[in-house]
Amino acid sequence: MAAGNKIINFVPQFDKLILKFNTMATSEESKGFYKLSWLQRIGFGSGDLAQNLIFQTTCMYLLFFYTDIYGLDAVDVSVMFTVGNIANVIWDPIVGALIDKHSPLLGKYRAYLVYVGIPLTGFAILCFWNGFAPSLLYAYVTYIAMTLLYTFINVPYGALNSSLTRDTDEITILTSVRMFMANCGGLAVGSGLPLLIAYFTSEECEGLPKDPTAWFTTMTIYALVGLALLFFCFSQCKERVVMDASEAANVKISDLWMAFFTNRPLRVIAFFFITAFAMMSIGNAAGAYFINSNMHGSPDQLSIFMGLGSAPSFIFMPLVPIIKKLVGKKNMFYIFLSIAIIGMAFLYAVAKMENPSMNLVYIAQFVKSTGVIVATGYMWALVPEVISYGEYVSGKRIAGIVNALTGIFFKAGMTLGSVVAPAILAYVAYNPEVIDQTPEAEEGILWLVCIIPAALLLLAMFIISKYELTDEKIDQINREIEKRNA
Repeated sequence: MAAGNKIINFVPQFDKLILKFNTMATSEESKGFYKLSWLQRIGFGSGDLAQNLIFQTTCMYLLFFYTDIYGLDAVDVSVMFTVGNIANVIWDPIVGALIDKHSPLLGKYRAYLVYVGIPLTGFAILCFWNGFAPSLLYAYVTYIAMTLLYTFINVPYGALNSSLTRDTDEITILTSVRMFMANCGGLAVGSGLPLLIAYFTSEECEGLPKDPTAWFTTMTIYALVGLALLFFCFSQCKERVVMDASEAANVKISDLWMAFFTNRPLRVIAFFFITAFAMMSIGNAAGAYFINSNMHGSPDQLSIFMGLGSAPSFIFMPLVPIIKKLVGKKNMFYIFLSIAIIGMAFLYAVAKMENPSMNLVYIAQFVKSTGVIVATGYMWALVPEVISYGEYVSGKRIAGIVNALTGIFFKAGMTLGSVVAPAILAYVAYNPEVIDQTPEAEEGILWLVCIIPAALLLLAMFIISKYELTDEKIDQINREIEKRNA
């Protein structure tokens, strides 16, 4: 009987405990620390998958398309890429201020996935059309239009992340899902695109096929799939942590520079973005040249090599929340940046062998990509942190402008990469008409794949050492903001 009374007395106590837990959870959610469902997380990540079907295609193959299929000179392409990225440096802050200042009917940030997704798809397809070859004017118009529209998707999409929740653990999961799916896009492009091009090519050839119709058809498929994914992302995202409408009305383009000068953590990740994207831009652009010329590889081998640039994400990105808890935020960067440098050194050594083994090339590519994917993937989780820090300092949650600023710096990195790769190819006298290149040209390609990216990663390690926002500090900042707003 006594035991029965204990059980009876325990039941209401247990109910009180559950009620207290639910009250605490509701209180945390009311303060902006929202937990998302897996469908919402996957929906958000699908937006980066969509963008990478275009972004990775241009990074990995547009230079090759322009020089070897469309018929442009490498120096002309270098100048065009530079002009496009300079235009984006001007365009990014305008986009950032515009999206922070306005609240469209379909959502403050997610609306642009629909509004801009359709024209972006069209111009991405037109970039890979050979109809006016080798018209430099046509290449300029389609390429620059595509990059400006891409910015109008990428900036609000980046701001969308910080509008879903303030919870740092949730943001880590969101970023892991996002980068996992982004690398699905990278794998689909790196591995799938050469195979699809070969499938649509009627003639047998050595190296990556150069049939213009096959390239155009493949890009059309990728772009349309990307558009469908943008619509899915739009349908699953709910913006709940956004700037008050009265504050939004006062947003100005000049807020971008105020944010840069008053937000030290933002400056740190901005310069990290420059080095990271320059490294990725140079290495990705050189991949097709490396397999074609240095390794005399087939489309299948190029598919495997480029696919291994994304494959490690399926192993390591789901583990990022656990790894971060075990070693800490900064140590995770140090460990994986070092792994990437080791992989690049290994790849260089293998390529210099008298009869290099493709299996060793694949291993080196996997090691290199493991480090690059985790380090450059997790850096996106830092952006919501610096947005909250800026809100804490200035009172304004200018997510669009902060993402525009990081956009400027990653475009600066892309500009550096887009200048360096064609310039090195021109300097070493790369000849697109032949498979067998001179030793000087092969060495220049190796520098683009291994040496220059490794040097940039060393610089990135130094830059990230200056980042000071710990998870505990950013959680405290977010709670102070919510208390102040209340």
